[in-house]
Amino acid sequence: MVEFVEVKITSLGAQGDGVGELDGTAVFVPGTAPGDLVRAEITDRRRNGIYTELEHILKPSTDRIEPVCKHFDQCGGCQLQFIADGAYELWLKERAIMALAHHGFNTDLVANPVVSPKNSRRRVALKALLVPGRLILGFAERGSHKLVDITECPVMRQEILVVLPALRKVLSVILKLRMSADVHITLTATGLDLLIDAPMELDLVARELFVAFANKYDVAAIHWRDQGFLDPVIIRREPMMNLSGVRAPLAPAAFIQATAEGEAALVQEVTAACEGYGRIADLFCGVGTFTFPLAKRHQTLAVEGAKQALVALQAGANQAVGLKQIIAKHRDLYRRPLTSKELSAFDAVVFDPPRAGAKEQVAELAQSTVKRIVAVSCNPNTFSRDARTLVDGGYVLEKVVPVDQFLWSPHLELVGIFTRA
Repeated sequence: MVEFVEVKITSLGAQGDGVGELDGTAVFVPGTAPGDLVRAEITDRRRNGIYTELEHILKPSTDRIEPVCKHFDQCGGCQLQFIADGAYELWLKERAIMALAHHGFNTDLVANPVVSPKNSRRRVALKALLVPGRLILGFAERGSHKLVDITECPVMRQEILVVLPALRKVLSVILKLRMSADVHITLTATGLDLLIDAPMELDLVARELFVAFANKYDVAAIHWRDQGFLDPVIIRREPMMNLSGVRAPLAPAAFIQATAEGEAALVQEVTAACEGYGRIADLFCGVGTFTFPLAKRHQTLAVEGAKQALVALQAGANQAVGLKQIIAKHRDLYRRPLTSKELSAFDAVVFDPPRAGAKEQVAELAQSTVKRIVAVSCNPNTFSRDARTLVDGGYVLEKVVPVDQFLWSPHLELVGIFTRA
């Protein structure tokens, strides 16, 4: 039997769904804004609340606006595009506050968010699928594997968006019917870098098509990956990143911050927090996003478990001028975190782990004598967990800055500053 409910939306949950209440039970309604009065179909009842699908907006919120992208109703990439800027930024701050509150932190610690603008995303991961008569190139629908063919996108950099029609034509010739491919595109300092992952070998015709495409659109490099084998189809220029004035090579589809604006905001917070401290350890350092700006004033140890990223960092350090000493160290910080004794050699530590956080490393930091710790995280929940460990170990959390690099989505970066009490 189909059940419907009428509910007033009062807030947004951590994943961006509207939240109302029915007889004391939370009701989650995707696609709604605080202030909406809606009718929704109940799809599931769980311990934490009632889950629904929106049927009709009875009375819209004043914070509801017209989405700017024609793909909004289908594409799962920008689920909060219908929320006005002010309400969206308030929710970003509340997203950080909610995560911290679950671990007992004062909500006054959270600063206003730094939000990347439209058309700023410089790395994207698309899906391609060849079906009868056409090739689909785009993102998956929300909660589905069905692809939406993207012809416009208000978050991508224009340099990426402009090549998609031509890339669609090339892939429609190369891929086999019903074959799918992962398409990674990164805008580097030397141009676009493409990595296409599909289970087939390229023939001469395919290679010639890619070469013509790269020459016409001034693409820096194209790699094809077939079941783990990386094939450099064409490298016109080595993909490089400009990291605070240092040029570092970038491997195909390697991790970089999603927007230049977001990276700048993170670097500003990290370097300001480390000002006045001596030796610094940059843990989970990647290709050197924080290492290079820190090394302008500090002797810096850069530690990373991904060998390829560390090779890129070292290459950049070898060419850089005007920096203090950078020591690059390959080490799996999940299996072998720096011990509290090793950490005692540093005045400040910066760490920026993957979404899982840095539980093992933070346990050692909590027992260390490091005076200043700066935590950067792409997951507010694991950030808050790790922050609690540090505070229980005698640190004071002074400030948290949310940085949004994934506009209109629930993904949020945090920077937290800790001082040894």
